[in-house]
Amino acid sequence: MAGGGGGGGGQKQDDLTPHPVKDQLPGVSYCITSPPPWPEAILLGFQHYLVMLGTTVIIPTALVPQMGGNNEDKAVVIQTLLFVAGINTLLQSFFGTRLPAVIGGSFTFVLPTISIILAGRYANEPDPHTKFLKIMRGTQGALIVASALQIIVGFSGLWRNVARYLSPLSAAPLIALVGFGLYELGFPSIGLPELILLVIFAMYLPHAVHMMRSIFDRFAVLFTIPIVWLYAYLLTVGGAYRNAAPKTQFHCRTDRSGLIGGAPWIRVPYPFQWGAPTFDAGEAFAMMAASFVALVESTGTFIAVSRFASATPLPPSVLSRGVGWQGVGILLDGLFGTGNGSSVSIENAGLLALTRVGSRRVVQISAGFMIFFSILGKFGAVFASIPAPIFAALYCVFFAYVGSAGLGFLQFCNLNSFRTKFILGFSLFLGLSIPQYFNEYTSVAGFGPVHTRARWFNDMVNVLFSSKAFVGGIVAYVLDNTLHRHEATVRKDRGYHWWDKFRSYRTDTRSEEFYSLPFNLNKFFPSV
Repeated sequence: MAGGGGGGGGQKQDDLTPHPVKDQLPGVSYCITSPPPWPEAILLGFQHYLVMLGTTVIIPTALVPQMGGNNEDKAVVIQTLLFVAGINTLLQSFFGTRLPAVIGGSFTFVLPTISIILAGRYANEPDPHTKFLKIMRGTQGALIVASALQIIVGFSGLWRNVARYLSPLSAAPLIALVGFGLYELGFPSIGLPELILLVIFAMYLPHAVHMMRSIFDRFAVLFTIPIVWLYAYLLTVGGAYRNAAPKTQFHCRTDRSGLIGGAPWIRVPYPFQWGAPTFDAGEAFAMMAASFVALVESTGTFIAVSRFASATPLPPSVLSRGVGWQGVGILLDGLFGTGNGSSVSIENAGLLALTRVGSRRVVQISAGFMIFFSILGKFGAVFASIPAPIFAALYCVFFAYVGSAGLGFLQFCNLNSFRTKFILGFSLFLGLSIPQYFNEYTSVAGFGPVHTRARWFNDMVNVLFSSKAFVGGIVAYVLDNTLHRHEATVRKDRGYHWWDKFRSYRTDTRSEEFYSLPFNLNKFFPSV
């Protein structure tokens, strides 16, 4: 051991020092406040629009037929979800966190929506379209009530007080599971050609063709989707799927979505387009549980977005403001009738990392595309009919990037501490294990592990414990704030001291640059 220093071939001391800790992520081409040139910004905005289409189409495609709706109903629901997503993204980028975060449909709200679909009060309705309208109105009522949770928790500043106790150690499992926890949406449904091409275009070509480096990695999605889409079209026309299983035909053929035929040429979604919402206390409680899960998951995604936009860590007051506006977004979902609640788009957060463009303007442009194509139904339906396996391939990359953002926060922690190892490992393990148990139990038995006579209570518990990010994040947060918290070394081990200057809006000058409200609104709505 004593002679080890001379055997390294004169190794420099600099080679042995760890990588320095960074408050802001380096290597980002355009940060939150620096927009690219307009032509590039428009293309990047269109790319964000294409990426968010996956969730926007997949959720109504799964839910609307179960509600009793036809292709026309499905097309209108997708248009409405797209329209409201555009409005919510603009509200969030102007008045919420001001981050380049796309606010779109959320898988978190699918479980309580299915519970509403299966409710006994709709079972005896013989007419499918009438049944669809009644279920949609019930979903609207539940979403309107559930939105109050995030509006109150966000705008009252309650979530600010919760976020102040968040440390890099408790944030790491939360953000990691926000990304990695969606693994079921990736490879099991994948289009392998899209995944291979995306990795080649984004990772290998930029280093092989230096002159076009920024073009390949920045627009990899725009290059690869048309290629694979054309490939799928040729396979469809050539009859490759003729003898395939019905599920394969539905997902892989380019002529089976029914969206182009079902979509109107021009239609502007409007509030209460399905009729007056109906309210049921049990359904509202279940939807409120989903709203709480979405609140926790979005907290993790907001932090990841701030990282990829090369902004400083979110001040808790700004995060709380963003949560309040996300609640307004869920209220708009209920008023317009999207059949689904809203949260921060995880795939679009991953796209920020792939392109290394975290500009706020780009995401605002993408919101313009959402609104434009939701009104021009036929044109929007063309893009919405991209086969689902193509989106699943994109998710493999984007969800992985978001998960890695969570692991990146471990740079602030002492990984040689056994306390750190326990909290990190235990929260990640339970975050994967408990939801797996709930999901497997449900798939076998047809109902969740909690199965009492109170259906609303069953739905609440099953929704909460089916989210990997929620379970892992809550376990990490509770342990980190209760386990030996007052010991002298623990504060540094958990990385809490690194975020001290960001716990208040005014203690770091960069907060004003990144998160101040437009139109001098900070005078009327000051952040603390």
